[in-house]
Amino acid sequence: MTVLKDLPEKWFPVVLPLQRRKQKGLNGAKSQKKRTEEERRVRANDREYNEKFQYASNCIMTSKYNIVTFLPVNLFEQFQEVANTYFLFLLILQLIPQISSLSWFTTIVPLALVLSITAVKDATDDYFRHKSDNQVNNRQSQVLIRGSLQNEKWMNVRVGDIIKLENNQFVAADLLLLSSSEPHGLCYIETAELDGETNMKVRQSVSVTSELGDQNNLASFDGEVVCEPPNNKLDRFCGTLYWRDKKYNLTNQNMLLRGCVLRNTEACYGLVIFAGPDTKLMQNSGRTKFKRTSIDRLMNTLVLWIFGFLVCMGVILAVGNAVWEREVGSLFQSYLPWDPPVDNFLFSAFLSFWSYVIILNTVVPISLYVSVEVIRLGHSYFINWDQQMFCSQCNTAAEARTTTLNEELGQVEYIFSDKTGTLTQNIMSFNKCSINGQTYGEATDPLAPQPTRLDFTPFNPLADQDFCFYDDTLLESVKVGDSHTHEFFRLLSLCHTVMSEEKSEGELVYKAQSPDEGALVTAARNFGFVFRSRTPGTITTTEMGRPVTYILLAILDFNNIRKRMSVIVRNPEGRIRLYCKGADTVLLERLHPCNQELMNITSDHLNEYAADGLRTLALAYRDVSEDEWETWSESHRCADKATNCRDDRLAAAYEEIEQDMMLLGATAIEDKLQEGVPETIAVLSLANIKIWVLTGDKQETAVNIGYSCKMLTDDMTEVFIISGHTVQSVRQELRRARDRMIELSRSRDGEKEEGMEGWAEAGFMGNGFREGQDGDSAAAAAGGGKQLQCPPPPPPPPSNNLMDNISGEFALVINGHSLAHALEADMETEFVSTACACKAVICCRVTPLQKAQVVELIKKHKKAVTLAIGDGANDVSMIKSAHIGVGISGQEGIQAVLASDYSFAQFRFLQRLLLVHGRWSYLRMCRFLCYFFYKNFAFTMVHFWFGFFCGFSAQTVYDQYFITLYNIVYTSLPVLAMGIFDQDVPDKRSLEYPKLYEPGQLNLLFNKREFFICIAQGIYTSVVLFFVPFAVLSDATQSTGVPLADYQTFAVTTATALVIVVSVQIALDTGFWTVINHVFVWGSLGSYFTIMFALHSQTLFRIFPNQFHFVGSAQSTLLQPVVWLTIALATAICIVPVLAFRFLKVDLKPQLSDTVRYTQLVRQKKRKPIGRSVGGAWRGASSVSEGRLGARGGSRRSGYAFAHQEGFGELITSGKNMRLSSLALATFASRHSSSWIDTLRRKKHTHTHTPPSASGECSPAPSCISGSVPPLSNSSSVLGGSQDTPIEEETGTPPAQNAQCDLTSSTQTQAASEAAAPQASAQAVTLTAGRTHVGDSPGGWAATLGTVQEALFGRKSRAAASNSPGPPSVAKDTSQIV
Repeated sequence: MTVLKDLPEKWFPVVLPLQRRKQKGLNGAKSQKKRTEEERRVRANDREYNEKFQYASNCIMTSKYNIVTFLPVNLFEQFQEVANTYFLFLLILQLIPQISSLSWFTTIVPLALVLSITAVKDATDDYFRHKSDNQVNNRQSQVLIRGSLQNEKWMNVRVGDIIKLENNQFVAADLLLLSSSEPHGLCYIETAELDGETNMKVRQSVSVTSELGDQNNLASFDGEVVCEPPNNKLDRFCGTLYWRDKKYNLTNQNMLLRGCVLRNTEACYGLVIFAGPDTKLMQNSGRTKFKRTSIDRLMNTLVLWIFGFLVCMGVILAVGNAVWEREVGSLFQSYLPWDPPVDNFLFSAFLSFWSYVIILNTVVPISLYVSVEVIRLGHSYFINWDQQMFCSQCNTAAEARTTTLNEELGQVEYIFSDKTGTLTQNIMSFNKCSINGQTYGEATDPLAPQPTRLDFTPFNPLADQDFCFYDDTLLESVKVGDSHTHEFFRLLSLCHTVMSEEKSEGELVYKAQSPDEGALVTAARNFGFVFRSRTPGTITTTEMGRPVTYILLAILDFNNIRKRMSVIVRNPEGRIRLYCKGADTVLLERLHPCNQELMNITSDHLNEYAADGLRTLALAYRDVSEDEWETWSESHRCADKATNCRDDRLAAAYEEIEQDMMLLGATAIEDKLQEGVPETIAVLSLANIKIWVLTGDKQETAVNIGYSCKMLTDDMTEVFIISGHTVQSVRQELRRARDRMIELSRSRDGEKEEGMEGWAEAGFMGNGFREGQDGDSAAAAAGGGKQLQCPPPPPPPPSNNLMDNISGEFALVINGHSLAHALEADMETEFVSTACACKAVICCRVTPLQKAQVVELIKKHKKAVTLAIGDGANDVSMIKSAHIGVGISGQEGIQAVLASDYSFAQFRFLQRLLLVHGRWSYLRMCRFLCYFFYKNFAFTMVHFWFGFFCGFSAQTVYDQYFITLYNIVYTSLPVLAMGIFDQDVPDKRSLEYPKLYEPGQLNLLFNKREFFICIAQGIYTSVVLFFVPFAVLSDATQSTGVPLADYQTFAVTTATALVIVVSVQIALDTGFWTVINHVFVWGSLGSYFTIMFALHSQTLFRIFPNQFHFVGSAQSTLLQPVVWLTIALATAICIVPVLAFRFLKVDLKPQLSDTVRYTQLVRQKKRKPIGRSVGGAWRGASSVSEGRLGARGGSRRSGYAFAHQEGFGELITSGKNMRLSSLALATFASRHSSSWIDTLRRKKHTHTHTPPSASGECSPAPSCISGSVPPLSNSSSVLGGSQDTPIEEETGTPPAQNAQCDLTSSTQTQAASEAAAPQASAQAVTLTAGRTHVGDSPGGWAATLGTVQEALFGRKSRAAASNSPGPPSVAKDTSQIV
């Protein structure tokens, strides 16, 4: 059972301290609340005694507010935000008439809007908390009060109460099990909400209380429990029951924890030990960490800089005011004296400083924060509404459970994934087997049609209808009575701890401790050996239609050290036989020497099964004589009754008899991969995302799944295994792995030294693949360009630069005990430098805490955005630790989902979440911020320039209503539309070209450099908007000869030019136009003129003569042609340089997205089909070639398919779990679904030389590059071999200086598949043998097709074309590097 350190908030997201009532003790004195509870004393049926300790009630309160406290508490929380406090401070300044030239409503309106929106959001969230609290607290529970059962709400349950639970009810509090309707005080519980495990668990009451089944007996029960104080240890409980002058030890096996569900048990009674926040569930429900994105952190830094800039501008203008008042203003004192209390120029400057702080505060408008939240909310709804992330099988849609992390989805560099239930379905199916050297279940031809599913009903009426098997030769072997086959399935029907429930005649339901066992027993059932029932001393089966009862003599129980289990039975003929199943690594060592030949054959089969990612077991038996049984039985009995070293003595007894066994064969169980897992990993690898698997499974199983899902491939240079048991051994293995990486990298660099000069001339294009290079050599060469320029590496540990330049053709597998040492402070750097140089990392046998520690380690040392994905409660700590947590709603409860930031039903949806929604969110947020800062600097800096011409008097340029409405009405909606709807390329292109994801990882679209560029553009715009109208209008006149050089005309002209310029600018920035964009952009422009004419009308002036001073200004100003010419001139001067710069940038140095858009435009112009769909393209991306999948040599990767816990054998033989009642049980029978392998094998690759088609269009073509077979080593073990069609590996160096991806640089990509992207026609883009640097191309768009393909896929283009609609053929690249 996994121990969870941090449980999510299924019921209670945030635990607040409860106000516990002060109670009077028995002596009438007031009890003092204990600060630290050292032990807990609970007396049954005695509330008065228990209440003096002030134990928590069972009421849970997670809400933050009530009707009375909401307003003050919420406002207090909101004003803890620096921005809100800042604007409140500005509002106070504006209320001081001596320093404010703006009305107070210019700040109060947006501030009230922000506070109101936030308050509504908080109130909504708290409403749902109240609703959840009420739902839980008002659940009904039967409490034994004064000898009778009474219905009480959960909130009214108290420590010391005895409550009754019925089948399928949630446990209300942490209970001590007293009695049960089952024999021996047993009950069955499901703990999926606690530890993520879906299999049933057994709990048993203390023997002395198990007979208290009657209410009268329980009502008189007055036992006292002394136990440990509340803690979060789910697997441990230590206490003592004192009753009738005796004491009884209590353990975790006697406890029912809150959050569990009672299953398959009619009723039970329990004594409340911990209630409410003291329960172990609540003790594990820590506060969820508040997660902020890197853009948030950067934005906070930039806002501080802007505040500093604002202060500097205020100081400059205040100094100017002091100088002006001293030199010039003193001349006007006679008729324009200072307003009191100003009496000197210094005090005037002081007031002027605060006045300008008020006027210039719009450089950081409060609407920024509201707009960001609205955009994020919109992005979250897009995720929720995405039909392509909806799982129809389980009717589950994707859900964005947070609105604050969307843009960080576009910056992920490391993914940490659980295995079982995340990469796999956690549904086991009997797939293949080997019996007496003959293998069954193999498909004869992977390209042949799907074979027919066997129908077992005519042969066996007790068969499970859901069982799937396709090899009829095994069924025929059973029918003809082959003795080895019969013995094989007889073993499977006898050697297990499965419980059977026969609800009606022939309707069997198996309750298995692990899904592996359920699959094996179900297989035996379908092949004629049906397990029917068991008693403590017998096992009843039906063998080929004939009932047989075996006497169960002993169960040699499973544990993690033995890795096997055995049963000893006596058959009806009286012969004693031992049946054993277990991991081949331990069982084959215990075979009789005469099995050597059969063992060699079976070992080959085991290798094949493991290579296919199947979980394997070896099966064996031996006959036991009566004398040997009597002798061994006595020694076993002595070991079982031993008080000291009982486990060791039992293990020795088991070891004694499990020798000289005869091999029967082996089984292979498939823990099916989820749909699309290999393809998803392939695409994410192309996007330069590294995937680490952190699993609690054993090494062999994890490695097998790694190969199955293509994280590990046979064309990898080496796979290192770190398995040291000491700090020193782990350090040595890590250093040897690094030395080996450097050595192999250097050797490949040396082989390619002669070709490097040619590579340099070619500009290190694409992946640097040359004709004739294999995958390993090419990948090494791609990263080798920099290494040739580096000095020899220093002794270990090597420098980070050197490790960063090592090509990622390596993988690392590390065990849990080794990881514990690697995570120590002095080993962190060693581990991170080695692991991060690898393409894939698998951590096995890790605890939930270690998962979180690994995530924190990468966050600390790599400063990279991390994402953790899992489906069980044991993944919660990892999900909470990562920047982004993703929960999969699978077979292990919903704890991971409840703790996550995003959730969906299938791992494959992660590809769309990151490459589409994440990339779009990052792009949109960056464009939004760039434009937002630009428009506000352009708006505000005009005041700064105007200060030099108005005597630094803090006079505003614009009408005060324009200042109020600028960020709320005139410019808010267009930028919101861009931030919510904008796209650079469609979603299909985002999936086809994963390299588009890299700018987000490198943070290229919004950083300090981009910020200063936006600020510079805004300042430039403000200069133009001020000085052009100032220069023109100063000498301009109306047609009547009246001068236009008045303040109001200048204000209207400048404001109108500003709105037009920023509207045109956002039109240029918008890359994807929708109806909403058009309405918002042009509607905002129209609303400006409408509102301006309304505010300048005589009607409002007559009503409010003191508020509207610009009466008639709009009409008179905008009727003058010179004003419109001035506006047009200012707009042209602002926009034309931007247009010219962007044109030259796209023409001379296009970004990758520009290239993708161009190729799409070419295809649209040609009006030809786009080609393969995204899904189809990537299904081919990780396809395997014809022939058996993954035929690999090397050491065996044995997945030991035996996952249940120790102790069930003893429980069975004791008879304590034998049932009297017949209840419905959950079936664990595996349901067959076709393997992803079958899907991949359907595609047959034809490798031929195909000339270009007549049309000149180049179709995407997969490349075939053979990888070398890696060597086999030990401490730094290599898991390698060969594969018919390996997946192409790519590495390189990413661009680091600007947002565009240089099409000639060696981009940093780790390809796990062939890319399938349609290319532009040869008519539009010339296909040449030579390679041309796009940046040097005078036309830019005339880049060669080979260059475009290299930028998009990281590999050289393959000239291929096909006139048929089928899969394109592959043409060998015959172009030479010039």
